[in-house]
Amino acid sequence: MILVTGAAGFIGSHLVEQLLAKGESVVGLDNLNDFYDVILKEYNLRIIKEKDPRDKKFTFIRGDITDMGLLQILFNEYNFNCVIHLAAMAGVRPSIDDPQYYRQVNIEGTHNLLESCMKHGIKKFIFASSSSVYGNNKKIPFSEDDPVDRPISPYAATKKAAELLCHTYHYLFDMDVLCLRFFTVYGPRQRPDLAIHKFSIYVMNKKSIPFYGDGTTARDYTYIDDVIDGVIKAYNYIMKHENVYEVINLGNNDPITLNDLVNAISDHLEYEVMTEMLPLPKGDVTITYADISKAKELLNYNPKTNINTGLKKFFDWFYGYYKLSVME
Repeated sequence: MILVTGAAGFIGSHLVEQLLAKGESVVGLDNLNDFYDVILKEYNLRIIKEKDPRDKKFTFIRGDITDMGLLQILFNEYNFNCVIHLAAMAGVRPSIDDPQYYRQVNIEGTHNLLESCMKHGIKKFIFASSSSVYGNNKKIPFSEDDPVDRPISPYAATKKAAELLCHTYHYLFDMDVLCLRFFTVYGPRQRPDLAIHKFSIYVMNKKSIPFYGDGTTARDYTYIDDVIDGVIKAYNYIMKHENVYEVINLGNNDPITLNDLVNAISDHLEYEVMTEMLPLPKGDVTITYADISKAKELLNYNPKTNINTGLKKFFDWFYGYYKLSVME
């Protein structure tokens, strides 16, 4: 049985679906916080439950990783063989406004899970880290061996700190750990605060897209199915190997500039695209670019979805979801 934290979120819900399709039993933990519209998280859970109608393989628990008492009950009740930890307070800019809460959830919450695993003899732990740990790395593409000692946002700092905690528990308690650094994941059910989804909502409501910087900033947009394939392969890898601690990039190895992204989005939208030029905020990196050679070697990871194909799939979902929302 696998514990997936953040199970109602964008990446978490897709992961649970795929684990269930593989025949795995999953306990999903999520506090359904209001960082973005809870309706989308409830929608994600409905999709999961529709594919597991008799609740034979999936159990959902509403709860918080900062609640050690709840975790003790959960780990006493279920016999987990692996924890896949996706739950976090996400977002670079919001972390600047509330660094204390980001520390509490992302560092203390991760520590709580590691401590719970140690006390219950669970040796397999997969942690969702972030490309933000690289900061404004001068060397591209970003390699797992690059120094990551200069984060430029509290969010990035919490992810780096959590990676260090993971290594500590690996060293002290022989826990097998994979830290997966995700690079700008997008696709159906994407969080509405992320660029592609956020821009699309702005345009649909006839508002100007907030266009930060001169358009040359770039992100290594990685389609959700490719990332989930990487996580599943990471799970298969860690279950077959011992004495493991690895940091692995899961990206697309193909950065897209903001200018090119907005142009590509405009090709898929039924409305006029307008932009509002704004200065680049502090905390935003100029580029993310994943070296995925390690993921290819260890996991046989091979992202297949280019930005145009991925955007088409996103907008197929986007129009359907918002038409459904209006009907409801």
